[in-house]
Amino acid sequence: MSTAALFDDGWTPDSWKKRNADQQPNWTNADQLSDALSELSALPPLVFAGEARTLTEHLALAQEGKAFVLVAGDCAESFAAFSADSIRDKLRVILQMSVILSYGGGVPTIKIARMAGQFAKPRSSDTEERAGVTLPSFRGDAVNDFAFDEAARLPDPQRMVRAYHQSAATLNLMRALSKGGFAALGRVHAWTQESIATSAEGRRYDELANEIERALRFMNACGIDPEVEPTLREVDVWTAHEALLLGYEEALTRQDSITSDWYDCSAHLLWIGDRTRKLDGAHVEFLSGVENPIGIKLGPRSSPEEVSALCDRLNPTRRPGRIVLFSRMGAEAVAKSLPPLLRATAGQPVIWACDPMHANTFQHESGYKTRRFDDIMQELHGFFDACIAGDVWPGGVHIELTGENVTECLGGTEAVRGTDLEQRYETMCDPRLNARQSLDLAFETAELLRR
Repeated sequence: MSTAALFDDGWTPDSWKKRNADQQPNWTNADQLSDALSELSALPPLVFAGEARTLTEHLALAQEGKAFVLVAGDCAESFAAFSADSIRDKLRVILQMSVILSYGGGVPTIKIARMAGQFAKPRSSDTEERAGVTLPSFRGDAVNDFAFDEAARLPDPQRMVRAYHQSAATLNLMRALSKGGFAALGRVHAWTQESIATSAEGRRYDELANEIERALRFMNACGIDPEVEPTLREVDVWTAHEALLLGYEEALTRQDSITSDWYDCSAHLLWIGDRTRKLDGAHVEFLSGVENPIGIKLGPRSSPEEVSALCDRLNPTRRPGRIVLFSRMGAEAVAKSLPPLLRATAGQPVIWACDPMHANTFQHESGYKTRRFDDIMQELHGFFDACIAGDVWPGGVHIELTGENVTECLGGTEAVRGTDLEQRYETMCDPRLNARQSLDLAFETAELLRR
């Protein structure tokens, strides 16, 4: 009997409630939770079923080695740091990275923003202690507040409604920028921010932009107007977040009027984290019934049998473009831990991508949680090496970044040092690459793609 058949007891948007749901907040007021979820259920979808189907088709190309996936954005979105400038600056970096990857790697880049929904975070402990005071852990702005006091840390269901409205506003601006001329390839120079223009990465990007502009002038001389051609003027930017708060995800699930299939309309792609991917758990149950593309984060403890079973459970019909497997092994573990999983999924229609961030986090002696750029690149190199040795297309990267000139991750071409961390350490959760480090990573990834 197949894995899917073992769980085939009739899926509904709320069937996840019959299973154990990890990493859920301790909502203290059931009536307030019910009211918030009812309000969300009555609101319009954030994305549409047809968009999710189109992304699945694009991801099928990455599965065939004809495209490369870039997932990038904030570790956790913030109510306080929400602004048009911050959205635009993150999109700028994503566009710059995608140009570097496409030009250097020779394949289209599928741009997926870790934005417009990344408001909840899993935690290793339900509580946090400081100076003898124990309070609920911060679980993201969709649940509670970052401030360390009792009232702020109380889970509030109305924060999910606020997260929805901020996601809608973010999506509105992203769509306007990506379709309204900001993302036109002829503006490739304009995407450079002042903070990186004179850096080594900025100068290298400037050289690439000059080459692209020469190519555009040649196309124009041949009768193709880059200002009119849609493929050169507009881009698709999809959205993704971890499907962590199952009540929120259920409330935004809709039945498509065309196909009658169910889609989670909170984002185009949803992923299951390394802490919530239990085969018989609530998160896998919920995502098994929606037709969006699904990501699965896989850490060094993932077994070949488990990964194969998850693929069967979430994609029993083996639909191309449905499953993205994000390897997050750590710089030291990737060479040993990844190859058995690549072998276990041979013949499965999956996209393998690398998340080189999450398994390389450590506590610096200064007290700041950080990551070394060299460790991130070591894991990325190890991922490519393992894929090449296993005859598997290295299909993408998943990066936490910001458009701000932060000092959260150590190293890079213009190195952030340990003594620099306190200067602009602004993340609410995990450390992010700044714009210079992001471009640095993109150039090196493009070199790996050339192999």
